[in-house]
Amino acid sequence: MNFIIYDLEATCWKGRPISKQQETIEIGALKVNGYGEIESEFGSFVKPKISPYLSAFCQELTSIEQSNVDRAPDFVRVIEEFQDWIGIYDEDYLLCSWGNFDKQLLQQDCDLHKMEGEWLEQHINIKRQYQEILRLHRPRGLKHAVEAEGFDFTGIHHRAISDAQNLAKIFIKYRDMWRF
Repeated sequence: MNFIIYDLEATCWKGRPISKQQETIEIGALKVNGYGEIESEFGSFVKPKISPYLSAFCQELTSIEQSNVDRAPDFVRVIEEFQDWIGIYDEDYLLCSWGNFDKQLLQQDCDLHKMEGEWLEQHINIKRQYQEILRLHRPRGLKHAVEAEGFDFTGIHHRAISDAQNLAKIFIKYRDMWRF
């Protein structure tokens, strides 16, 4: 089985206005085999459909610039490439993210673009299971969890590929303990 350790970045605004719908603007993922070996990486920016202009808050938080999403392919093309990379029709796989937000956002974006989202059902919430394994009273943020495990948090926080790479450190360390 391949484990797809992934992270998304999304459009965002200061104060999280209810009237705004978030969309994926970046996907980063690592494919980890059953032995805990990283086999490959996937990364792409995504051009948002509803809110094509990133807020100043979003650009500052993620370090993603407007030009990155202006030049990016649309969601449908990126997801088709992502699904091909995963091998959803040929391989056993499990999507693994830090929390449920990423899965929910992908489902919402699939709905928005009238794409089938059944492939997202193969998913586990690493954040929740990590909290249970360590018997933590409250969940930890990804950066705090990585550092608490004795790893250096590498790359840029709130960038999809960096967050996926750091999540993979935790996933691999506890690879025999995840429930799926």
